[in-house]
Amino acid sequence: MQATGVVRKTDTLGRIVIPKEVRKNFNINENDGLEIFVENDMIILQKYKPQKECVMTGEISDQNYTFANGKVTLSREGVDLLLKELQQIVNE
Repeated sequence: MQATGVVRKTDTLGRIVIPKEVRKNFNINENDGLEIFVENDMIILQKYKPQKECVMTGEISDQNYTFANGKVTLSREGVDLLLKELQQIVNE
């Protein structure tokens, strides 16, 4: 873990300000979500990346595909299953 040398105090609501240089280095912009993890005596902040869960198989992976302007997410297996079902409908 790399130290930044920056110390920030919490305000009365427990908030801290993340320095501009750190936000820039991690591409954290206004209204971006941050995930909070706790490990032993450490609090870890990580920029939130929504998980892509396949609607057919439930598989969660960054390798999943999104369709219909982000409304449908499918894994490779999910794509295959959907194609099979669509082919059955078309062939009826």
